[in-house]
Amino acid sequence: MSRLHFFVVLCLCSSLIPSKCDNLTDFYTLEVEDIEGNVVSLEKYRGTVSLVVNVASLCGFTDTTYRGLKRLQDILGYGNRFQVLAFPCNQFGDQEPYDNDIIQQFAVTNYAVEFPMFAKVDVIGEEAHPAFKNLISQSSIHPEWNFYKYLVGPDGRVIKAWSTKATIDDIFNDIKLAVDAVPLPETAEQMVVTIAKEEKASEPKPQSETASHGKDEL
Repeated sequence: MSRLHFFVVLCLCSSLIPSKCDNLTDFYTLEVEDIEGNVVSLEKYRGTVSLVVNVASLCGFTDTTYRGLKRLQDILGYGNRFQVLAFPCNQFGDQEPYDNDIIQQFAVTNYAVEFPMFAKVDVIGEEAHPAFKNLISQSSIHPEWNFYKYLVGPDGRVIKAWSTKATIDDIFNDIKLAVDAVPLPETAEQMVVTIAKEEKASEPKPQSETASHGKDEL
């Protein structure tokens, strides 16, 4: 085989193999630990829109942002097309000093939080969690304080990112636009009806019905 032929074959083979960089650009390929210590694959959120936020319990933005995130989840969470994903972090002003169980209790007791919360992580620096390294790599936006917000689309790609001072009201329309683009899933009842119709349509006609049609034609 000539060098030219070898080079062409090598290029073709390389194009068929997904690169590591391609995998890294997809947020939903990663695994994280939830706030109760369970390993969670973010793959479960594929096909939906997520707002990923680094949260803190003692920040000056805590009350307004938590209330906004709760309201956002309540409004857009219908149909399982959207969720807030909250990652506690203590890197900015030591404003998330508590253990995970206390963080969870704080969020649930004070704000009735129902969206997924995850174990406390670093979001910047050498020890930053791979999930935030991915978000930063995609958006080129590094968190500089608590409550940075990253909007992730159904394909795991970052659509947009906002800093601490961007309120939920400020960014609501952008988030809703992304969520509205995701089709509503069929309910269980709708799925049953659809399947029944498809099965009925594919059933062969009874022989008696076929025979009667033949007599009429004669």
